[in-house]
Amino acid sequence: MDKEKNSTLDNLVNWLQDKLNPIADKLNENIWLSAVRDGFFGATSILIIGSIFLLFANLPIAGYANLMASIFGKNWTVFFTVPYNMTMNIMVIYVVIGMAKSLAKNLGVDDIQAIILSFAAFFTLNPTIKSKTGAEGIDLVSISSTGIFLSIIVTLLTVKLLSVFYKHDWRIKMPSSVPEMVSNSFSALIPGTVILIAAVTIRILFSLTTFATIQGFVDKLIQTPLLKVGASYGATMLVEFLEALIFTFGLHGPSIINSVMTPIWLTLTTQNQAAVAAGKTIPHIMNLQFDANYIKLGGTGCTIGLAILCTYFAKSKQLKTLGKLSLAPSIFNINEPLIFGLPIVLNPILMIPFALSPIVFGSLSWFVTSIGLVPYANGTNIPFTTPPIIAGFLISGWQGAVWNIIEIFLSIAWYYPFFKIFDRSTTNQDLSK
Repeated sequence: MDKEKNSTLDNLVNWLQDKLNPIADKLNENIWLSAVRDGFFGATSILIIGSIFLLFANLPIAGYANLMASIFGKNWTVFFTVPYNMTMNIMVIYVVIGMAKSLAKNLGVDDIQAIILSFAAFFTLNPTIKSKTGAEGIDLVSISSTGIFLSIIVTLLTVKLLSVFYKHDWRIKMPSSVPEMVSNSFSALIPGTVILIAAVTIRILFSLTTFATIQGFVDKLIQTPLLKVGASYGATMLVEFLEALIFTFGLHGPSIINSVMTPIWLTLTTQNQAAVAAGKTIPHIMNLQFDANYIKLGGTGCTIGLAILCTYFAKSKQLKTLGKLSLAPSIFNINEPLIFGLPIVLNPILMIPFALSPIVFGSLSWFVTSIGLVPYANGTNIPFTTPPIIAGFLISGWQGAVWNIIEIFLSIAWYYPFFKIFDRSTTNQDLSK
């Protein structure tokens, strides 16, 4: 009877793997999603640095603001808000560079020209503003998180159009004796001219509509609806569940899902940051920090409790050894040693709590935040490797730290019955050897 059950389960797992693997592979190898992912990954370090500066301007410590004002004067926050404005508030610039470079590489075009033309098209589509003194410039709003979705569309289309000109050889060719950099510059003359004519034409056409600009169009019909979905409890839980489920079949769920969700969640994060900087009410529960610091303690699947159980409570030598090796990485939210070492991948016992944990911990975190026990995440874009408790404190003050502690104990309780079954099974296998 047991053999029949195992055979049925194996058949089910194999069927799911056969169906899901091709889909996940296609998503992971898609050059358009890869370009978006690479753009955000490439900008991650500078965005984290800028976010940390904002944190120092708003540390949740009693008396901190008064102390800083007494030392540096009433405008002391400028020391931190300027670096924040030059990083997070112009994030489009950093993201476009990564996106254009990645897509240019995959489409076989010159990456420098791809980056330059992407910027030229994007800035052409965004009108300049004029101050009362007559100074002209680019509105920072257009190159902040508000312009993210337009920048993605413009960059992908620009580089693709450039590749069409390269493919059909519709460009000026210089003799082989001319240096490559000079030759590439002349090669971009024809496609660059066409791209900018298209951008100007689009700008003029949208100026004749009620949207006024293409940014207004994208914001109303694309960005705002996507942000509403991304900020919703139901959509977030579905995405988190799919991410963990994909991981149980050996495919890196976060790298696949995040190429789609990072632009949405990061935009929500920057909106929270902007609210904090302006002294306004924080608008969103769901954002990048909620995902990383309340749903993924120890990594995808909230496995920090499982790492603790393996380290201190396993009877199986195999599990205890693996627990000791995986506990330190788990503290920094890296759990590949557990996922592929235990393994959780294709493990019928541990797949269940792993795949369902995002819904459990996401729902609990959403509840305690929505009723006010834990403050909304303040938008501080800390590294995903920031240990729990410290992470909770940085994004939600002492209440966030306390909630992280509670989550660690809940993670232990959540995994315990499944861990006991697996530990017993592994121990019996050890004894039979």
